[in-house]
Order: sequence, then structure tokens, then C-alpha cells
Amino acid sequence: MKTLQFKTNINCGGCIKSVTPALNQEAGAGNWQVDTANPDKILTVNSDKLTAEQVVQAVEQAGFRIQVA
Repeated sequence: MKTLQFKTNINCGGCIKSVTPALNQEAGAGNWQVDTANPDKILTVNSDKLTAEQVVQAVEQAGFRIQVA
């Protein structure tokens, strides 16, 4: 299992709720989390199959900014 980390602008529970369907579809429920307490709002994804590009695309389609940390 590899761990991917990204800086995002997902900064509250409402934002997490908005991006949950896209990330659950790509990574699977329980395989990702957002540290909203971190100033960079770090999204961590654990997956054997996803690439950073796939995660970026899913988050951007949900309407949020993201970049590889």
C-alpha cells in the first residue's frame, strides 16, 4: 500500500462531505483522510492502484484545489 499526500483547500466538514463521493469512488471509503487542522489541509490517500493524477482529477472535479505535497 502506498501513501499519497496532497495540499488542498478542503478546510471544513462541509468541504469533506462535498468531496467524499469522489474520493470514495476513487480510493474507497476509509482509504483517505483530510487533516483540516494542518495549515496545508493535507489529504492523505492510501492505495495500491491510484496515481497522484487520478486523485488530483477527482478532487478538482469536486471543485477543490489540490497539489502534490
